[in-house]
Amino acid sequence: MKKYNLITPEGTKDFLFEECLVRRKVENRLHGIFRSKGYSELITPSLEFFDVFQTESTHYPPERLYKLTDSKGRLLVMRPDSTTPIARVVATRLRDAALPLRLYYNQTVYRFEPALKGRSDEIMQMGIELLGTSSYMADVEMVTTAIDVLAACSDGSFSLELGDAGVFKELMRELNATPEERENIRYLIETKNYPALNDVLDTMGDSKIAAALKKLPALFGGEEVFEKASQLYSSQRIDEILTDLKKLYQDISKVIGTGRLTVDLGMVNNADYYTGVIIKGYLEGYGEEVLSGGRYNKLLADFGYDIPATGFAVNVDAVSNIVRQNGEIPVPSADAVIYAEQGYEMKAVSVAEQLRKKGMVVEYGFFDQLELVREYARERNIGKIVIVDEEVTEVE
Repeated sequence: MKKYNLITPEGTKDFLFEECLVRRKVENRLHGIFRSKGYSELITPSLEFFDVFQTESTHYPPERLYKLTDSKGRLLVMRPDSTTPIARVVATRLRDAALPLRLYYNQTVYRFEPALKGRSDEIMQMGIELLGTSSYMADVEMVTTAIDVLAACSDGSFSLELGDAGVFKELMRELNATPEERENIRYLIETKNYPALNDVLDTMGDSKIAAALKKLPALFGGEEVFEKASQLYSSQRIDEILTDLKKLYQDISKVIGTGRLTVDLGMVNNADYYTGVIIKGYLEGYGEEVLSGGRYNKLLADFGYDIPATGFAVNVDAVSNIVRQNGEIPVPSADAVIYAEQGYEMKAVSVAEQLRKKGMVVEYGFFDQLELVREYARERNIGKIVIVDEEVTEVE
């Protein structure tokens, strides 16, 4: 007996009518922004080999991956992100391309999300990757493009967070922790779970590094964060990171002001391939980030091509939900419906094509009575009826 033929799997949904229209509208906006900055579109397969996501820089927990096998018994996954497959493409098929490379994508990612989080397992993402440069200007381009995206998808009610993965990585490099302990500490910092973080770090001795890690989740706010951070722990590399991030914060604040810009040194993404500046973008009406990314200078080396890179991804579904809530896009309706008298069906086809060439949206009325066509037009909010017989008559 069939049990699941009338529902969709957990973490997925059907998109209907207005939802599709809004998604396309958001995608078109982002396409325009990315193309205007010189980015070229790239599409990777929905299916990738499991090994692609088990490199030194990228290790997705197997329990979060949708897995299957091919005809040869090889383990495949539905791609859980787009950055790693793009790194594979650049390191192989685009290895001889001139640098820097500007690429963008519009495709779905799949990953198991905790059931109680209410997140989707199937997420439409658009994003950009800027590969082959580690310049400060590349980071500026990435952040300002993120601002353009947030502005284009809101009424100005957005905010941006800046961080740097290097601070956490430098502190952990000097802490004597196992990989499991390191991941646990990262998770507790990311979720700002102060009590549990303190308990874990208390077992590692009363070191200055442990003390700094305890304070890391609280290091968020405005420009004052940099002074607080410098007092917690100082090394040549961390001082350089903070100096560079402070400059970026000051420069970006000139673009959007300080009211919508935050520094968060406790922002340690679960994608371990980030090595430098991290960004997250938020829109009013959605509790989590709709945009995230940053610099990942080591990921391509895992595929044999050691070049720096930076990028970000946009959760198109989340942005679309916000646009719908704001009532920005109306439910579409046709401009006209055509009623063809018997024997004049092909004439109606010709009339419809002429109207469509003028840019009108035209439907056929599949009824044998004009009054039924009128009723249909009223229900669908169609303002014009075109009657086709010996003559062509338009009525409002």
